[in-house]
Amino acid sequence: MKKKATMTRILGYLLRFKGQLFLILFLSLMGNLLSLAGPEISGTAINFISEGAAAGRMDMPLILRCCVFLLFLYISSSVLNYVVNVSMISLSRKVTYNLRKEMFNRLVTLPVSFFDRNTTGDILSRISYDIDTINASLANDVVQVLTSSVTIAGSLIMMIRICPTLVLIFTVTIPLALVLASYLTKMVQPMFRARSRAAGELNGYVEEMISGQKTLRAYTQEERVIDEMNVQNKKLVDAYYKTDYYASIMGPSTNAINNLALALISIFGAILYLRGQIDIGGISAFVLYSRKFTGPIRELAEIYGELQSSLTAAERVFRVLDEEPEPADLPEAEPLANVQGNVELCHVNFGYTPERVILKDFSMKADKGSMIAIVGPTGAGKTTFINLLMRFYDIQSGKILVDEKNAALLTRKSLRLAYSMVLQDTWLFYGTIYENIAYGRPEATREEVVAAAKAAHIHNYIESLPKGYDTLLIDDGANISKGQKQLLTIARALLMKTPMLILDEATSNVDTRTEHQIQAAMRNLMADKTCFVVAHRLSTIRNADCILVVRDGNVVERGTHQELLKKRGFYYEMHQAQYR
Repeated sequence: MKKKATMTRILGYLLRFKGQLFLILFLSLMGNLLSLAGPEISGTAINFISEGAAAGRMDMPLILRCCVFLLFLYISSSVLNYVVNVSMISLSRKVTYNLRKEMFNRLVTLPVSFFDRNTTGDILSRISYDIDTINASLANDVVQVLTSSVTIAGSLIMMIRICPTLVLIFTVTIPLALVLASYLTKMVQPMFRARSRAAGELNGYVEEMISGQKTLRAYTQEERVIDEMNVQNKKLVDAYYKTDYYASIMGPSTNAINNLALALISIFGAILYLRGQIDIGGISAFVLYSRKFTGPIRELAEIYGELQSSLTAAERVFRVLDEEPEPADLPEAEPLANVQGNVELCHVNFGYTPERVILKDFSMKADKGSMIAIVGPTGAGKTTFINLLMRFYDIQSGKILVDEKNAALLTRKSLRLAYSMVLQDTWLFYGTIYENIAYGRPEATREEVVAAAKAAHIHNYIESLPKGYDTLLIDDGANISKGQKQLLTIARALLMKTPMLILDEATSNVDTRTEHQIQAAMRNLMADKTCFVVAHRLSTIRNADCILVVRDGNVVERGTHQELLKKRGFYYEMHQAQYR
C-alpha cells in the first residue's frame, strides 16, 4: 500500500468528524496567527526604545502597552493551543475506536483460511499495538503538523514583508533540508515495515510459549525457549535501534541547517542595517520569524520517525481491513429449513492450494440419524472433511448435498446452524459455567442446561463447586482440568437442538469409563440426529453405522467395524497396531 494512499485513508477517518476537525483547524489557525503577531509587536517596541534612546526621552506608557499586548497575544495563543490539543486527543480517540471496531468486525467476517495463514500474535499486534501507534500519532503529531504548517506559511509571509532580500537565504537552506528529508524517507520507510513485522513475530512467539507452558516444562525446554526468545527479542530491539538511529538523523541535521540559516541572516542583516536598508527592530523581528520558520521544520523532522511508524502501522491495519471477507451467499441461495439430516458428498475434490489436492473424488452418504465415522492416519483429510461440511472452505469440484439440496446454494448461516460441533481443541470464554454451556442457545432455560450437563456427565462435578453453575471460568477455563473442559463443550453441543452433530476427536481428553458413558448418552440423545465422528481411538466408533477409512485423500474402505475387521485391510492394520 502506498504511503499517500494510507494518508488519504486516515484523512477519510478524520473527515467523519468534520465539525470537530474544522473547529480544531480554525482554533489552530487563530492561535498561530496570534503567536505570529508577537515578533512584529516586539520589533515595534524595540524601535520605540531605540528611537527614544536616540532622542534622550523614552515613551514608557507606549512601551508598556506593547508589552501588555504581547502578553495578551501569547497567553491567548497558549490557551487556544491547549484547547486544540485536548480536542485532537478526543478526535483521535474516536478515530481509533472506529478503526478497532471495524477491524474486529472484519476479522469476524474473514474466512477461516485467513486465520490459518496468520499467527494469533500478529493479529493481536495489529489490533492493539498498531492501532495504539496510530492513536498516539493522531493525538500528537497531527496537531504538530497543522500548527507547524500554519507557522511556516505565516512566518514566510511576515519575513517577505520585512525584508525580501534576507528571505533569499532560505532558497539555499530549505532545498538542502528537503533533499535530506527525501533521502532519509526512502531509507527509513522499509525499516519501519521490518520493525512492525518483527513486533508481530515476537508477539506470536510469546503467545505460543505462554499458552504452551505445561508442555514446555514437561520437556524441560526452558533454556532453549529463553535462547530463542533472546534471538527474537534481539531481532526486534535491533530493528528498533536501526530504525530510530536513522530516523533520529533528521532532527540534528535539520537543526544544523537551521543554525546555518540563522548565522547567514545575522551576517547579511548586519550588512543591510549598516546600509540603512533595515532598522534594528526589523532585524529583531526577522530573526524571531526565522526561528518560527525554521523551528517547525526541525520539529517536523523530529516527529518524522513517529509519522513513518504510524503510517507503517496504518498499512498493516488497512491490509486486514482490505482482506476479502468470506464469500457472500449466491443470489439464488436459500435458507436450509426443516432439516432432516441426510448428507451426501458426490465426487468431491478439494485442496487448500490448487497444486496440492487433499480430498480426491471423495464420495459418501449419511442417512438421517446415522453415525458416520471418519478414520485414517494423520494428514489423510479427516479434519478437511469437517471443514467442507461446515463450508469453512468451498469445494473445487463435485457436490455436497444436504437433504438433496446443493450446499453451495444454501446460506452459510442456516447450514452451520444445522450442525453442532465439538472439537478436540476446547474453547471456553471468560464467563460462568452456565453461560459457557448456553453459548449456542442463550435463551435456554436452566433446566435444559442442567439436563445437557447431566447427559455429558459433568453435572456432579459442577454441583461440587462452591458456586455451582455460577462458577466463573477464566483464561479459557484454566481453573478446571482439560477433561472437564471437554465435557463442558460436549454439554454445549448437546444443548443445541440441531439435526446434525460433528465430533472431531471430542472424547480425546476424557478417561475410558467416561468416554463409554458419553457414547451411551449420545446414542440416546441423538436417536434422530446425523452424527459425524472423527476419531483416532477406534474404540469410540465401534457402534458407527458406517466407518470411512481415508488415506491420502481417498476413501479406501467403508463399512461397519466388524465388516472392516473381516476384510483384514488397512482398517484392520490400524486396529491391530492400536491394540497390539
